[in-house]
Amino acid sequence: MTGGGRTFFGHPWGLATLFGTEMWERFSWYGLRAILATFMAASPAHQGLGMSQETAQAVVGVYGALIYLVALPGGWIADRILGARRSVFWGGFVIMLGHISMAIPVTTPFFVWFGLLLIITGTGLLKPNISVMVGRLYTEEDDGRRDAGFSLFYLGVNLGAFFAPIVVSWLAAGDRWHWGFGAAAVGMALGLIQYVWGGRALRGVGERPGLRLSPAERRRFGRLLALGVGATVAGLGAWVATGTFTIDRFTLVVTVIILVVPVAYFSYILAGAHGLTEDERDHMKAYIWLFAAAAIFWMIYDLAPSKLLFFAQDHTDLSLFGIPIQAATTQAFNPLFIMIFVPVFAALWVRLGTRVSTPQKFGFALITIGLSFVVMAIAAGLAGAGRVSVWWLVLVYLIQVFGELALSPVGVSVTTKLAPEAFKGQMLGVWFIAVSVGDAVGGQTGRLNRVLSEPAYYLVLAGMAVVAGVALLMFTRRLRVLMAEHHHAEAQPLR
Repeated sequence: MTGGGRTFFGHPWGLATLFGTEMWERFSWYGLRAILATFMAASPAHQGLGMSQETAQAVVGVYGALIYLVALPGGWIADRILGARRSVFWGGFVIMLGHISMAIPVTTPFFVWFGLLLIITGTGLLKPNISVMVGRLYTEEDDGRRDAGFSLFYLGVNLGAFFAPIVVSWLAAGDRWHWGFGAAAVGMALGLIQYVWGGRALRGVGERPGLRLSPAERRRFGRLLALGVGATVAGLGAWVATGTFTIDRFTLVVTVIILVVPVAYFSYILAGAHGLTEDERDHMKAYIWLFAAAAIFWMIYDLAPSKLLFFAQDHTDLSLFGIPIQAATTQAFNPLFIMIFVPVFAALWVRLGTRVSTPQKFGFALITIGLSFVVMAIAAGLAGAGRVSVWWLVLVYLIQVFGELALSPVGVSVTTKLAPEAFKGQMLGVWFIAVSVGDAVGGQTGRLNRVLSEPAYYLVLAGMAVVAGVALLMFTRRLRVLMAEHHHAEAQPLR
């Protein structure tokens, strides 16, 4: 796949197609995410849904959690039914329909919830499979160019993530929420046009499923899918009929279900008869520690589009270098810092080699994310006397990016390294479940504000992260033994 012909910075031209598709898809995702919480918390007089900030935080947390959770079935559908190429197209198409649904300027919230459901479904098809297609542009022996290709692809992710909050927040200003949602729809449409227009450059990559379902398996899958959807709809209908259904309670139930998923999965791996060797069992025991650490990290990190966004809106002087900005524009700080510091951290890990272990990197990430919320606690304390400078948030996001670059790429790498042979194809999806758990639980932490002041809220979460980070550092030697860690190649974080 890397022969002669037109190239994209020395890579197969198909990478340009996937780069552009992912950039626009991330534009739509981060654009919506940048205004979703404030839209939900805005009063109906300001064209919002009138939720409490606590409920809006829970909804955004569950929404983000489901986005990462559906990557598992999305990968399976590509492998067994559609193939990666069609999965990416139909995923993008459904995402676009979801944003269009949210852009319809009507007062009923039905189109908002329907739109979010479509976006979750479409992202499950697109997100895991477009990354698979990037890898398949290269031969198995071309590891160096593949890693460099993923680095370029990751640049596309962050370009979309950087520009989206700026553009969407400007369009949505003045309660024009549906203009912002419409911009996200246009972004996904541009991504689809790029994908179809450049399809020839993919040279057949992902056209066929890896192991297509037989007709009998298709019928069985169809029956199970219909049964699952029917049971879910019936259960929700019965709950609504009791008069006890609320959005707040719904997010709590979904969070509990998401928490059960990794517990059940790890129990299945360790307790089932899968022919695991003793070394593989040790690897999984170590991985559970790392999984829990990652979930705590994302619990705090992914409060950016809810808790920190509300802080920007309610407690900061929204001005940078004398230029007024929107609250949602603060969501652009994170991808900007990532683009700046990814090369620095990539070089740092190469230089340090095996002198710094995976548990130590995870421990550093947890302590760093904890320190960022110590800064938030200080800012929240000062905000009691009036609005504070938005530069407090700039500092928080800068500190958090250092933590992400210590955990996210390393997590992808260690997941593939520690996966038992029988579960190699599934374990990257399990890594995304850590993000899902963290997002869901993080959304529920807003309930703490019922009993804690704002500074105390941030300090409690900071304390959890720092304690977990110190625990990892203390048990580093034991975990390295379980992992048999000597070296591993770093991957790029794909979020």
